Amino acid sequence: MSQGYCDGSGGAPRRNAATRRVANWLYLAAAPTFATMAILTGAFSDGSADALCSTASASPLGGMVPMYLLMSAFHLAPWLKLISSRTWTSQISISRT
Repeated sequence: MSQGYCDGSGGAPRRNAATRRVANWLYLAAAPTFATMAILTGAFSDGSADALCSTASASPLGGMVPMYLLMSAFHLAPWLKLISSRTWTSQISISRT
């Protein structure tokens, strides 16, 4: 085992807490990143890359912009949790005053 885990200095819990904080903010980055990619792809794409990614445009969801929008929607859960937790805590603090 490494010395950081065996020396009893408490370094590992601090590293784990820092890792959790980074992970908590990192998972919030997915939805805005995909939304930005959808906007940029829609604004600056000439459609040639979409032809490579779609299957003969049989699906209305073919192409990169709909794919990025769907991925952004699928990654909204962390944002919805954050918004609902802040709304809930603000309602509690308002009702207590």
